[in-house]
Order: sequence, then structure tokens, then C-alpha cells
Amino acid sequence: MEKLKKIWNAVIPPYGRIPLIVAVVWNMTVYFGSRVIAGGWPHHNIEGKLDRLIPFVPWTAVIYLGCYLFWIANYILIARQGKRHVCQFFAADFLSRCVCLAFYLLYPTTNTRPLVEQGGFWNQVIIGLYATDAADNLFPSIHCLVSWFCYIGLRGKRSVSLWYRGLSCVLALMVCVSTLTTKQHVVPDVIGGILLAEVCLFIGKKPKVWGTYEKILNKINRGLRLEGGDS
Repeated sequence: MEKLKKIWNAVIPPYGRIPLIVAVVWNMTVYFGSRVIAGGWPHHNIEGKLDRLIPFVPWTAVIYLGCYLFWIANYILIARQGKRHVCQFFAADFLSRCVCLAFYLLYPTTNTRPLVEQGGFWNQVIIGLYATDAADNLFPSIHCLVSWFCYIGLRGKRSVSLWYRGLSCVLALMVCVSTLTTKQHVVPDVIGGILLAEVCLFIGKKPKVWGTYEKILNKINRGLRLEGGDS
């Protein structure tokens, strides 16, 4: 039992567990909660000329859907960094979803999806995607937001190999492109997601912001008898 505990602590330090759980729960609350509230409200289409020039490429759904593995891997890697960075990053992550929630409720958006032919495997995947994921909660794109967070959360971290940091940037960009080629999002959604990640991380690094997050985290960890970790 003690050996398993050591392995678990090596994978995710105690101070990184609650931030991960909160990030997942808050993300789902914002995305699905806003849909329940504003799903029937009037939605704005901010699709532009550039979006109409971008081709529809069904097979890129593998990137769009496969990104969840990328998110899991990188968020765990980020939760393994020093406690200060964990507090800075996850404070930014939480703040970004608050901004998303405001947009989804105050300025809900939609887009025009293409008519997809029945034939072909990837066409069927897209049809299934469209059937399960309504064309709302688009600006800013959470897919692009989280993917860019996966990159900038490790950017400059020498504890992570340079090649993997570079790969994370490439994968994040690929996900952003896939949101356009699957016609799940439009260009402003992508730009909004990337900019929101950068701005929120900048704010999250402010001592008052991450310091407040750390105080709350420490109280929760003490209540759960988890180790606080080093700052």
C-alpha cells in the first residue's frame, strides 16, 4: 500500500490533485451549465469570409476528438510542476472559464455547419459529432483555449524536454486548425481562445491572484489532510 502511495505521489503531487479535479469539474459546469441556461436563447453567427474559404475536412475529426488525450497528459505534467506554478496556472485556468461563462450567457454564438454526406467513415464520425455537440458555446473556443493552455503551461519549463514542449505547441496548433476544418468553430473563436489563455495566464502570475488561489488550496488540502507541497 505504501509503495502504491509513493507511485501515486510521484505521478501527481498532493498539491496538484485538487487543482486538476476543480479544473475538470468547473470546465464541465461552465460548458454544459451554460448550454442548459442559454441553449434556447437567440445566438449570433460571427462567421466571416475567411471561414467560408476554409475547406471542410472530415478526417481532421481524429485531431479534434483525439485532443482529449493531449489535454490529460499535459494537465498532469503541469500539475507536477512546482506548487507556485501550479497555483498560477490553475488560477488562470479557473479565471478563463469564468470569462467563457460570461460570453456563453451574454453573447451566445453559433455557426453554419455543412451538409454531410452519409457515405464514408469520417463523414459518419462528423455526423455523430454534430448530433452530440450542438453548435453553441463557440466563442471563445474551449478546445483552442485548453489546447493552448497545454502548451503555455509548459512553455519555458526546463523540467520538461524541449522536444516535448515543441511538440505541445504543434499539437495545440493542430487542434486549433481542426476546429476550423471540422466546422466546429470559426476563426474568431480560435483567436479568442488563444488570446484568453495568454491573458489569463498573465493575470494568474500576479502575486495577489495566485496567492489567493494558494491560500484556498492550502485550506482544502489541510481539510483533506493532503500535503501542501513547496511553494
